[in-house]
Amino acid sequence: MKWQAIYHPDVEKEDLPKIPKNLQARIKKAIELRLLQDPASSGEPLRKSLKGHRKLRVGNYRVIYRIEESTVFIFKIGHRKEVYRK
Repeated sequence: MKWQAIYHPDVEKEDLPKIPKNLQARIKKAIELRLLQDPASSGEPLRKSLKGHRKLRVGNYRVIYRIEESTVFIFKIGHRKEVYRK
């Protein structure tokens, strides 16, 4: 199955500029190679107020996403200490 990634506008405006360039490349590679290949088994489901969302771990950074049909909606990318606050 072919998966498509759709990024929330805040990811490009707020999240990515805060991340160093070398880590941005690593996160992008993980999204392309792991997340878009099999999003259901690549990440872990979240609980409580984020139920229905999943997280992909890339070092100390997390990609918060949701799967709907053949689309992966990416809502947040950030450091593990602050990614769940917003």
